[in-house]
Amino acid sequence: MVVLLVLIATITIGVEAKIDRSLIESSGLTKPSLLGWQLLYILPIAILTNDFFLSNFWLRTFASKSDKDLLIGVSVASLTILVILTLVGTTGLIAAWSGAWPGANDEYAGDGSIAFFLLLEQLPNWVVGVVLVMVVSLSTAAFDSLQSAMVSTASNDLFRNRLNVWWIRGAVVLIIVPVVVLALKASSILQIYLISDLVSAATIPVLIIGLSERAYWWRGFDVVAGGLGGILAVFIFGTVYYGNARRGAELILLEQGLYDGDWAAFGAFVAAPFGGLIAGFLGMGCRLAFCFVRAKVTGRRFDALDRPQNIVTGVSSDDDAAEIVREPGVAKATGKFF
Repeated sequence: MVVLLVLIATITIGVEAKIDRSLIESSGLTKPSLLGWQLLYILPIAILTNDFFLSNFWLRTFASKSDKDLLIGVSVASLTILVILTLVGTTGLIAAWSGAWPGANDEYAGDGSIAFFLLLEQLPNWVVGVVLVMVVSLSTAAFDSLQSAMVSTASNDLFRNRLNVWWIRGAVVLIIVPVVVLALKASSILQIYLISDLVSAATIPVLIIGLSERAYWWRGFDVVAGGLGGILAVFIFGTVYYGNARRGAELILLEQGLYDGDWAAFGAFVAAPFGGLIAGFLGMGCRLAFCFVRAKVTGRRFDALDRPQNIVTGVSSDDDAAEIVREPGVAKATGKFF
């Protein structure tokens, strides 16, 4: 369906859209801008950390038979998505250079998110119908993956597969209701994405440290401290940058979006991951200091930096034990929070 959408849209836009060369220079889209340079950092950080945050990507990781299969699947998907996003992204340029955007109505002049749909108005009606049906279908498919991931995560990680899956599916349906209401009432869907991206940027860097077997000294407390510290760092940066605590708090919600032309959004996406890492290591230092003092007071051995021992029974060798521990599904051993 994606390939068909790309083929139909590319061919018909190439045939029907007429580029006015005089609009290329005057649009300024081929010239460097502050926002353009900022987005070279903001978008990779926002998208990469948010993909770590989404369970549907982890489901595909656990569903792979081997690391080789996962590498092949990710490589194919990355190449396909690169082609699709390049083609879809250029529709904004074509819409501007063909005169479709801002169009006859000046109310569209500042809203680049609808450039693709304004360009569709120049295409035959049957093409518009096919493209819109495919776009809705693809959006529904992505939403379906998210729902499946929510059910899987709740069933496996929260309830350890002890609760009937139909109860969890029912709960997910109930959760979707306020989500739909929020989406309908939101002034900008981009702002919702940006808020989740900022939370991900603050949380994921401290979280992925724990994915390394060498970071056995990392604890859940450090991750929580880092995530909260990353959000706090955004507030501190916003307060200093604006000179106003209220606007600093508003920066956490990115109410101004990305297109204000200042350094606020860029600074927020710098403060979130690096502030989170700093807060995470500070939290680890405080935790280790507390554990050391407690060990001295109680006379117990200081074991906060000991490598954890995973106990696996019914295997014949250490290699078999390591392989079993790494199997996806319910974890064979649980980490410590503190």
